[in-house]
Amino acid sequence: MVFDFEMIEKVYQNIVKNVDNARRHIKTPLTLSEKILYSHLWNNFDKPFVRGKDYVDFRPDRIACQDATAQMALLQFMQAGKSRVSVPTTVHCDHLIQAKLGADKDLKRANSVSNEVFEFLRTVSNKYGIGFWKPGAGIIHQVVLENYAFPGGMMIGTDSHTVNAGGLGMIAIGVGGADAVDVMAGMPWELKFPKIIGVKLTGKLSGWTAPKDVILKVAGILSVKGGTGCIIEYFGPGAQSMSATGKGTICNMGAEVGATTSTFGYDKSMERYLRATGRSKVADAANNIKDYLTGDKEIYNNPKKYFDQLIEIDLNKLKPHLNGPFTPDLATPISEMGKKAKENDWPLDVDWGLIGSCTNSSYEDLTRAASIAKQAIEKKLKTKSDFGINPGSEQVRYTAERDGILKIFEDLNATIFTNACGPCIGQWDRSDLKGEEKNSIVHSFNRNFSKRADGNPNTHAFVGSPEIVAAIAISGRLDFDPLNDSLINEKGEEVMLDPPTGIELPKQGFDCKDSGYIDPISNGNSIEVKVNPKSERLQLLEPFKPIGNNIKDARLLIKAFGKCTTDHISMAGPWLRYRGHLDNISNNCLIGAVNAFNKKTNFVKNQLTGEYGGVPDVQRFYKSKGIDTVVVGDHNYGEGSSREHAAMEPRHLGVCAVIVKSFARIHETNLKKQGMLALTFSNESDYDLIQENDRISFIDLKDFSPSRHLKVRLKHDDGSYDVIKLNHSYNSSQIEWYNLGSALNLIKRHGR
Repeated sequence: MVFDFEMIEKVYQNIVKNVDNARRHIKTPLTLSEKILYSHLWNNFDKPFVRGKDYVDFRPDRIACQDATAQMALLQFMQAGKSRVSVPTTVHCDHLIQAKLGADKDLKRANSVSNEVFEFLRTVSNKYGIGFWKPGAGIIHQVVLENYAFPGGMMIGTDSHTVNAGGLGMIAIGVGGADAVDVMAGMPWELKFPKIIGVKLTGKLSGWTAPKDVILKVAGILSVKGGTGCIIEYFGPGAQSMSATGKGTICNMGAEVGATTSTFGYDKSMERYLRATGRSKVADAANNIKDYLTGDKEIYNNPKKYFDQLIEIDLNKLKPHLNGPFTPDLATPISEMGKKAKENDWPLDVDWGLIGSCTNSSYEDLTRAASIAKQAIEKKLKTKSDFGINPGSEQVRYTAERDGILKIFEDLNATIFTNACGPCIGQWDRSDLKGEEKNSIVHSFNRNFSKRADGNPNTHAFVGSPEIVAAIAISGRLDFDPLNDSLINEKGEEVMLDPPTGIELPKQGFDCKDSGYIDPISNGNSIEVKVNPKSERLQLLEPFKPIGNNIKDARLLIKAFGKCTTDHISMAGPWLRYRGHLDNISNNCLIGAVNAFNKKTNFVKNQLTGEYGGVPDVQRFYKSKGIDTVVVGDHNYGEGSSREHAAMEPRHLGVCAVIVKSFARIHETNLKKQGMLALTFSNESDYDLIQENDRISFIDLKDFSPSRHLKVRLKHDDGSYDVIKLNHSYNSSQIEWYNLGSALNLIKRHGR
């Protein structure tokens, strides 16, 4: 089935027209990224946009929302006064399914425990013309790749890993729900025109090295913030030699380096994947304009001239990697892991190996991991670690079961979990550990922050390819190098694992009895969306009131020390159940952030009472007294997920401003959208001036305007003062969001 083909045809007509027009104005060769960006402008233009500087309005082709973030996005859209979404939109139920006993039992439990939320999402989707993928249908990004992604398109999604669709040559960008609401409501979507990082891939992957290793290597080069404000564009013969799902893997984890998105030019692998997934019409249409769906030859022949940064990787020399623990950019070749683990006292015994997630759950991924599992069976090896598999979609699961792939894993005592996120986002009821024991796990997921998978701060999680995860799970050792190390089988024999083999696409084609898709009715005006006012899971939203320009003697809520991701600001795991209830989920606000003054989490000083308490409790006390508060943070504040709850929770509780050394892109935008001040220190060392008992006053907020610094006076306990300068990236439209209380208030005001 081909969804929205008429829209795709129109996009392709516009690409040809708009790219040709862009050439006339820009007068230089164009990257793929530029072709897609310039062909999706909201307005005409008469001069090139400046990368990393100009804010630009775009017209995305579609939107995808996962169930955890969709709740808040759709609650906001219900306030916009629209009868139907303006662009093709889908909702995918994949986050609220806890992995524990296996697919059948876990899915049944999820449908019972979260029925209220699923029914709300289904009803709202039906009312507003949104496609609905029910629980068990698959992980949002795999489903998008199989059904909706198309070369040259632009989409946004309320999940940071929306970028997976770059595997089919899209510009696909993770956003907060408020951004999605703008587009749903028929308004332009704003983005600072990205810089472009080129990654030239030469050679060809072989042996144990997989597409995952490309992005693990890139993460080690760029760090978790090195891609901020940039599109990563992959090119070269090495890029063309990989499968579309392999390309998706690379693009997907680009979120972990802060990249706006990642993409590849259209090629034969994408055509093969489109045809294999029943979209030959899209492949034919793409073939007609294929030169418009990749970068110009001059770009790739002289990349240093046209990219803002160039990285070159020879796939012939690339080694398998493991990244971690506790950060996805700590890259280590598998051959060096043993030495490094011992030096850092990382637990060498591996308790779990987990394969799947939105990035490594394709048919090809499963076949490559299964080839290792099959060897273990044939060579009389038993897995030393527990083993879990999350297929990417019902189509992948059904086909893999039909072809005997899942049985191989089951014969090795693996647990086949639901086609859902599960452990990747903390939805894992792990029974083998009860406390905070120090332990190691390996997985093919992207994120490995503290507490991410199982809530245990001492779980050391390492990221690798599915085949490496399978090999390490069989060995049970973090220091196992399958390229060089042998294992002892049940007969006492010394055996080695052969390199993995895989199948790019199923020889008998994909198959599926029930994909899990529900098409909306043509006119949903008669549908009434009801939310029980006593519900613990769902809560209708009230508009935020403007903060205003008179912030004086504000108190410091918390000065966060070191890494403060969206997981630290608004935890996932058990808290996912409250994603549709702003007041209830606000009870997790900043409980994972480390207080710089005592190095404890969820333990801050109430400046009025002198007592210490949990962050939400102290903040609710300040709110009850009408006292403004400020949050201070370190570098890359808000790294990780697109979840706008990390912005909405402090806003709901009464925080006025967040002042940090630097922001992650999506979180900064989310704060702006909710009508808050998102500011950075002009001088990073001023972070050190902030004291626990400071009173913080904004001196010139009444003059808030683009490109103008703001000044803040810090009144210290001893009566002394410091005046510091703060930067911001607000343009005039974003300042209007602040003045009106939120971007959504602006939509309502204009009646659009």
